[in-house]
Amino acid sequence: METISNVRWQDALIELGEQFAHRASQYDQTNTFVSENYEQLKSNQFFSLAIPEELGGGGASYAEMCNAIRQMAQSCGATALAFSMHQHLIAANIWRYKKGLPAEALLRKVASEQLILVSTGAGDWLSSRGIMEKTEGGYLVTARKHFASQAPVGNILVTSARYLDPEKGPQVLHFPVPFSAKGLTIKNDWDTMGMRGTGSHTIELEKVFVPDAAIALTRPQGEFHPFWNVVLTVAMPLIMSAYVGIAERAAQIAFEKARKSAANVYLLGELQNQLTTAQVLWQDMIRLVNEFDFQPVNDQGNQILIRKTLVANACIATVNKAMETVGGQGFFRHMQLERLFRDVQGAQFHPLTEKSQHYFTGNLIRNGVFPADPQE
Repeated sequence: METISNVRWQDALIELGEQFAHRASQYDQTNTFVSENYEQLKSNQFFSLAIPEELGGGGASYAEMCNAIRQMAQSCGATALAFSMHQHLIAANIWRYKKGLPAEALLRKVASEQLILVSTGAGDWLSSRGIMEKTEGGYLVTARKHFASQAPVGNILVTSARYLDPEKGPQVLHFPVPFSAKGLTIKNDWDTMGMRGTGSHTIELEKVFVPDAAIALTRPQGEFHPFWNVVLTVAMPLIMSAYVGIAERAAQIAFEKARKSAANVYLLGELQNQLTTAQVLWQDMIRLVNEFDFQPVNDQGNQILIRKTLVANACIATVNKAMETVGGQGFFRHMQLERLFRDVQGAQFHPLTEKSQHYFTGNLIRNGVFPADPQE
């Protein structure tokens, strides 16, 4: 099978980016999922780009994936963000694969079929949402999951729910659910200020059957599990890549406008400082991942969370400064800058939000552990 690495995916991304940029405004204005962009990504095998070559993937490094998402975001932020949601699930499984844990079968299946993985992790966090009841051979899950990016084209939902174990007490079980499962419905309710093309609709599960064999992880409800240090570490740099790309595009627009006008040079200097702050901290997040060579300890998760807050704030500040530099014309909808301003606001809402990160970090400093009850 010919893989994307054999056809120079970097060149393909440049060509796709031009088309994504052309369609970005349309998806934003119509509040529709970036379906055509996704079809092109799938036909170019981007959904298996990060999967090791020995498993049928493209073999791109983690740093390369982050840069691909950053570059994609300069053309269409919604496409880049949605794509990062698939990629962070792939990344978590690559970490497992490299540690000798079960993941190979899923990665091979994604590579061979270009499957799209959809996450509900952010809304579930430590306590999760939804309930599970035991039945013969498995469980019946009833839940309502918000912010399920890529929902219109998803193949596998990676999620969790609560289960009251008669012996262990309240537990959270993690498991995949195929979108074809009976009882799974997608609510067409994603209508937001920014990132309007991500298709992050609510998904409802009504007594969906999950076999015993599908349970990937069982953990105490409400407690911080080392598993989260893996997810946070590999997910946050990928997700923030989209916002760094947006910030870079906003700065580029402002710089281009400044060369044609009498822009305040102090504002240009401030803008460059904000952008550099975002870029340097984002690059340090990628360094912490170390191409999947890290241990899931609390300090690792904490360092990623701190940098996520700082990168998110710096990206927002960069776009704000770009708006200030350009002036009133940036307020018009026909200006790409207006959409970038709305899209970048999403950076602050990914876990952990700023004050929740402060709470977690403060508890780790004072007590040496992450708290069991996050202040979300």
